[in-house]
Amino acid sequence: MRCIDTTSTPGFFDVVGGTDRSQAATMVLAPGQSTGGPENAHAASDQWLYVVAGEGTATIAGDRVDLEPGVLVLVEPGETHEITNTGDDPLETVNVYAPPEY
Repeated sequence: MRCIDTTSTPGFFDVVGGTDRSQAATMVLAPGQSTGGPENAHAASDQWLYVVAGEGTATIAGDRVDLEPGVLVLVEPGETHEITNTGDDPLETVNVYAPPEY
């Protein structure tokens, strides 16, 4: 068993734990900041993105999803994706990759 405090991660993207089968990371986007884009895809990993705080959008394989606290989104292998903070506060997410991506 592992218990990780995700509230004290310092950067924009931090891998906070993992095993041979999966990996967890935190991500914080400043207002107006985006990550990913039309070429960004994970070849073999599912990415689960859970919104902790803030608001934004995810564009996944051309489809737009609104992000707000409590939303959980699955980005499947090969799907291009971009995450954008559209709010006035940081967009904070916890991301799980299976198998590990980073």
